[in-house]
Formats: sequence, C-alpha cells, structure tokens
Amino acid sequence: MYREDFMRRAIEISRRALTEPGTEPFGCIVVKDGAVVGEGLNHSLAHFDPTSHGEVEAIRDACRRLQCVDLSGCDLYTSCEPCAMCVATMEVAGISKLYYAASMSQAGAAFAALTRAERHPIDVVALRAAAGALVEDRAMPSQQAMDADAVAILENWAQARKTAAAGAAG
Repeated sequence: MYREDFMRRAIEISRRALTEPGTEPFGCIVVKDGAVVGEGLNHSLAHFDPTSHGEVEAIRDACRRLQCVDLSGCDLYTSCEPCAMCVATMEVAGISKLYYAASMSQAGAAFAALTRAERHPIDVVALRAAAGALVEDRAMPSQQAMDADAVAILENWAQARKTAAAGAAG
C-alpha cells in the first residue's frame, strides 16, 4: 500500500543532489514491513560508476542490512521512473512493488536544456531495447569464446551446490 511519507523520503534523498557534488537527483528507498531497510542516491559521477543509480544503491543497501539477496516482499519508492538497468536489478532482487514520482518523460523534459557535457546522458529508449534483446539482436557487437571452459565451471559449481544442499537435508 502506497505511503506518502516513503515517497517524501525518496524525494528528499534526491534533493541532496542540489548540494552534494558528484550526485544526480535520483533518490530511492526500499521498504519492508513498513520500515525503510535501504536508501540510495545516484553517485555515478562521484564514484565513476555508471551502475550507481539511486535504485541500485538502495537495493545494495537493503541487501547488506538484511544480509540477503532476495528482497521479496519489499517495495521500492523512487523519485523518478527507473531505467531498464534499475528495473532489471529490481527484478533480480525480487522487489514486489514499485512507486515512482517523476516519469521518464518528465525527467527528460527537465533535462532537455542541458548539453551532453552538463549531464550524464542515458538514451533510455536504446537501453530498453538493448536490455530486452537477445545478444545477437543488440547493436553492440559481441562474440562468444571459450564457452566449454566456462560451462564446465558453471556445471561444477551447480553440482557442488546440489551436493551441499543434499548433505544439509540428510
């Protein structure tokens, strides 16, 4: 169930970008059972990390605090509609519900007057297309190599997990 106080917190976190160098105005919180368990602000420029979006940072914070990688049952409140990378992170983490303030088109309009050098540009349309495409259908060139070696490690790891689980159950 939506709570205005949680959205206000996400927006307040985004407001830090007005005075905190190296940040961008995208704030986020993760909520579980009515309590904030993670917070994040976009630090992509400060950390030289293109994945340091507010949503990703809030999910990282929540996972560290809860000591898990499964955030099923958690809601995410964010100051702006998430990009495809953040949506993918939310899906992998198991976020149950998204609440957002500004839409992607509203953010685009707010940033329209900025030059490429004045902002950290993301082509959200291209990002969505690439994230949802099969590797052979993406614009970025790719080549598969040494798959047998990599698959052997994957199979060995999976077998070790299966053996460990069977030992713990028995």
